[in-house]
Amino acid sequence: MLRYVLKRLLTAIPTMFVIITISFFLMRLAPGGPFNLEKGLNPVIKANLERQYHLDDTLLQQYLRYLGGLLHGDFGPTYTSPDFTVAEKFAAALPFSIQLGSIALLLALVLGTVLGIIAALFQNRSADYAVIATATAGSTIPTFVIAPLFQLFFALTLKWLPVGGWGDGALVNKIGPIVTLMLPQLAIVARLMRGSMIEALRAHHIRTARALGLSDFSVIVRHALRGALLPIISYAGPAAAALLTGSIIVETIFAIPGIGREFVLGALNRDYTVVMGTVVLIAVFTILFNLIVDILYGVVDPRVRYD
Repeated sequence: MLRYVLKRLLTAIPTMFVIITISFFLMRLAPGGPFNLEKGLNPVIKANLERQYHLDDTLLQQYLRYLGGLLHGDFGPTYTSPDFTVAEKFAAALPFSIQLGSIALLLALVLGTVLGIIAALFQNRSADYAVIATATAGSTIPTFVIAPLFQLFFALTLKWLPVGGWGDGALVNKIGPIVTLMLPQLAIVARLMRGSMIEALRAHHIRTARALGLSDFSVIVRHALRGALLPIISYAGPAAAALLTGSIIVETIFAIPGIGREFVLGALNRDYTVVMGTVVLIAVFTILFNLIVDILYGVVDPRVRYD
């Protein structure tokens, strides 16, 4: 197992290199720059700012300098917030995204798994149809529609919750973004769980377990569920990376100072280092969570071995 983990980590190095390279040059191809948005900025001041941040160097020199900084764990300075580095901004924003994303993912996995099992056990009945209808609606309605409707109904109409903002981190401030983040994931998990559980319940070893007189609880939890969880584990890896590094739409609509909102502001202001730092962070999370998924495969399914 250790050899496999080390091999995966080594293969992640060229993957990260390709991601960083493509993202870096694509950012530079976009029109404008971090100091082109200032109206009436003196050309001399602009030239001095570009010289200070080495933006007057050739593109290759900027690229090599950025790679050198990353090798030392330096994401670079921010162009729009001179008092902060990208690492300091991420250190302040990441806890908000992780807190909301982890709760939303946990609720989606637990509730989606339960709903999927119920739908599979009552296949082609009213409970199954209700779960399918809910899952279909949750997976097709985008978050930029769910979030404003949630604010309109629960905040502006009923006045049960605040419209947005983090406030002091109270539960009422978190409910809106958590529910909005959770619903699409819950719908996908429920549909995956339903399909995989139906397939697992039709397996030969499940029929044998029933023939031996095992209880329904033992058959479902100890035998069928273990195999049915594999698609959920596969999906949980990239879903966790996306949620824990912040949702761009949800954090922007609910005014949550997380990574997603920093990415939006950085893209609007052509803050190259903030956007690049977000891309690198998401790539690292994705690679790590996919590695964790592969390890969990070996734990859940005894047929999987990484010798």
